Amino acid sequence: MAAAIRTARERAREELTREIKKEARRQLAEEGAQRLSLRAVARELGMASSALYRYFPSRDDLLTALIIDAYNALGERAEHAVSTAPPGDPRAMWRALSGAVRSWAQQHPHEYALLYGTPVPGYAAPPETVAPAARVALALIEVLRAGADRVELATPVRPLRGILAEQVSALAAQVAPEVNAGVLSRGLVAWTQLFGMISFELFGHLVGSVTPADGFFAHTVEEMADFLGLPESTP
Repeated sequence: MAAAIRTARERAREELTREIKKEARRQLAEEGAQRLSLRAVARELGMASSALYRYFPSRDDLLTALIIDAYNALGERAEHAVSTAPPGDPRAMWRALSGAVRSWAQQHPHEYALLYGTPVPGYAAPPETVAPAARVALALIEVLRAGADRVELATPVRPLRGILAEQVSALAAQVAPEVNAGVLSRGLVAWTQLFGMISFELFGHLVGSVTPADGFFAHTVEEMADFLGLPESTP
């Protein structure tokens, strides 16, 4: 009986936690992360603030939960795209990854802004956000790994020097020893290019130039595939 009672309590806690985060996301969309308030969330849910603090002791704890959820949702979308792309076709995997990240961002613009937009003053992301944040980058590593033995670089990689060479070599040894360090450095460029391109589109910086941005996005994805040396997809 005690186990059943605990299970029921756990279910109730999980349900209320979901409701709290759902309301927080609604307020995030309407007010922005900087104005997110535990008191406002509690008020909308008909809870006492003291009761909500038992779930999230501070605004930063609630922000962290939202950030981890968003990173994981985006990471799952990217991983699924890569895993369901034609096997052995790294260019198709890259296209699928890029499209999945953009699609998620378009569907969840406020959560994307929480992750990649203006930092929230006074908030510092704790270590537990690091692993969820790395999921998209690791999905890209899978793309590079799939093409590791068939890379066809149109231009040689600029030599890595100094601390950058040390950083990239350490990263390669840690996550992708079979990927050439120079190619991995280009993967970092492609990773930042992808998010920069999506951010420019989502935050309105392409208005008056290449909007709608579908054609520009597709073109740049192929440019980055060439930059990475990914072989052309087999018809």
